[in-house]
Amino acid sequence: MTTSKPLVSVVIPAYNYAATLPRAVDSVMPQLNERAELLVIDDGSTDATPDVLLTLHERHPGGFRSIRQDNAGLAAVRNRGIDEARGDYLVFLDADDEMVEGALAELTAHLDQHPDTRLVIAGHYSVREDGRVALHRPHALPAGELARVKAYLLDKTLAVSNGACAMHREVFTHGRYPESFRNAEDIPVFAQVFARYPCSCLASPMARIYKHGDSLRHNLTYDLQIGERLVDEVFASGRLPESVQCLRRAFTAQRYLSLFRNFLLAGQRDQARHFYRQALRADWRAALRWSYTRKAVKLWLS
Repeated sequence: MTTSKPLVSVVIPAYNYAATLPRAVDSVMPQLNERAELLVIDDGSTDATPDVLLTLHERHPGGFRSIRQDNAGLAAVRNRGIDEARGDYLVFLDADDEMVEGALAELTAHLDQHPDTRLVIAGHYSVREDGRVALHRPHALPAGELARVKAYLLDKTLAVSNGACAMHREVFTHGRYPESFRNAEDIPVFAQVFARYPCSCLASPMARIYKHGDSLRHNLTYDLQIGERLVDEVFASGRLPESVQCLRRAFTAQRYLSLFRNFLLAGQRDQARHFYRQALRADWRAALRWSYTRKAVKLWLS
């Protein structure tokens, strides 16, 4: 393992993913050189992850670092990665995903050509449980911080996926991952980057991202726990500048509409009604979102 400072650090948070962690690590190892390192952080796994890591270290002696800590959640692991990684740019690759062949070479070449960029959004493959694979390439970035944040938070026309992006460590001076969140912890971070820093796109895919039906993002328990705290975290004054605070009202309504949809899909009709009412109270223009309003009308008439 080189002792020089790398440009890129790939950080793999691992919690009870012993079955897929070797795939993730083995996808990164052949791509490492003096400009890229790999760090695996075991978040207190209770499965065979520690044993798997020992085997991986034997397979790749001196090739990567690993750390084990008491279970603290994904946000805390990512924050630990910021502290422990040595590279200027960080790629957070989930333990059940994998890096595409040649991705790090493509990324470092892009960074050499765009040294001022603080967020690189790359393409990725999404792999569904039934084996279907789709290639997603990043869309052109809107001009200006207000347009970028609006496209990300409200219009959903600007998407970014962990494992298929790289962030300069400078962006975390305005806020890290909120450790009280057990999902959606990346939304405040991406929003602050779009609001404050130059960004660029890399058309080639960086990762294969495996989709699961039990994704935390769709877990209603965590949805309820976070509630509208997500709005407060995203629009905290330290994260977003005054120039984009005008989006808070619309994002509040959007948050309630998302909760309405999730609870309706889960068959929890009373909770769904509650969140639709909250959306209208936050911003009456939520009624103009016909895809949601149509569902709400059917709900009240049923």
